[in-house]
Amino acid sequence: MNISANISAIQTNQSFLNTTANDIAGKKPDLTKDIPNLILAQRTNEANVNAIKTQNEILGSLLDIKA
Repeated sequence: MNISANISAIQTNQSFLNTTANDIAGKKPDLTKDIPNLILAQRTNEANVNAIKTQNEILGSLLDIKA
């Protein structure tokens, strides 16, 4: 359970999303490559967010048990 690793991965994916969005906005985007990459980055972010939520719930449960 490492929330900081998930946050770091989200930040990395956000940077990738920004780069890809700028590529698409460019004059000659390669949509056959860029669109799947955007979808993959989005799914990766969703997985990291869900991992953080789960880690938070587990931590909350552990604190409740300890109290």
